Amino acid sequence: MKRIHFTAQDLMRIRVVTTIGAAAETFDGVRLLRAPDVGLAFRRWRVAVRGRLDERARPLGALLPPLGPEVDVRSLAGDSVCIEEAVDRLLGASRALLRAEFENIRFRPAHRAWARDLVDGDRAAWLQVASALRACHGVAVAPYWGRVRAHLADVRAAYANAMAEGGVENLLTSVCGPTLRWRPPVLELDHPHEADVRLDGRGLVIAPTMFSTRRAELMQSVLDPSEAPVLAVPTVIDPGAVGGPLWDGGDASTGQALEELLGRTRAAVLEAAVDGRSTTDLARRLGISPATVSHHTSVLRNAGLVATRREGKAVLHTVTPMGMALLEPGSRLL
Repeated sequence: MKRIHFTAQDLMRIRVVTTIGAAAETFDGVRLLRAPDVGLAFRRWRVAVRGRLDERARPLGALLPPLGPEVDVRSLAGDSVCIEEAVDRLLGASRALLRAEFENIRFRPAHRAWARDLVDGDRAAWLQVASALRACHGVAVAPYWGRVRAHLADVRAAYANAMAEGGVENLLTSVCGPTLRWRPPVLELDHPHEADVRLDGRGLVIAPTMFSTRRAELMQSVLDPSEAPVLAVPTVIDPGAVGGPLWDGGDASTGQALEELLGRTRAAVLEAAVDGRSTTDLARRLGISPATVSHHTSVLRNAGLVATRREGKAVLHTVTPMGMALLEPGSRLL
């Protein structure tokens, strides 16, 4: 069991986000495909996806050790909803981060030499991982990503409402389930190893997940101890919690159609604003100027696809329900 110890300052610094990111969800999806039983909620998804990845998924599968800790893909690839942005960050990970993430991973004997190449920053090995990540995302996640994000956005909204109506106590109670228990001031997580985690004023980020169905996971930065840990909370625990419609109408061409409708940069701005981003953050993430971001968000706002508000000195942009509908695969708006 892991026990997360909160101070009063930590409770004040709790925040909720929409997703752990496209890369981490894809990695969890590969793990789920390899599981002996995915349950009723994911059965249609696995039937549709399994067998379409063949050798392309092998590099990601090699990063799944049979026992012990696993690679924290979110730490390596970030929490972007854009898979290409995640791949870019993955390929740019520092040697120090790679060593820290891989040093305690017990890879299968057949994969150890290749894993050492990854730690050494071997470009060819990392391009294999990047190619596998793109392929797995394109087959297992992208066709359903809009619906998955809408589901996660609903969960995040429920968390936010719980906090608005009853404070952080109500939020933490609502997050709890079979693998999480709130015993103030400690949040207990079912885990095979005993550990006490003291937040010490860092706060906590709560992120709902779709394809991680085993138990809640606490992810901590290995290089920056001052960074708030991320609690990834599975949202599909009850087999009937998410019905078949989630897997209906998957259309991997939606992203291309969206680019044709809005233009590549404007479509990327809309995608990146799903979690709520400032102008500066969008500019940094997309590699464009703040002035360009302001132009595109103005057009999207006039079309009713994003909403803009000011918080202090920052200008924040979030996707509206109409914008979310446009991002959904198979959207009739396209």
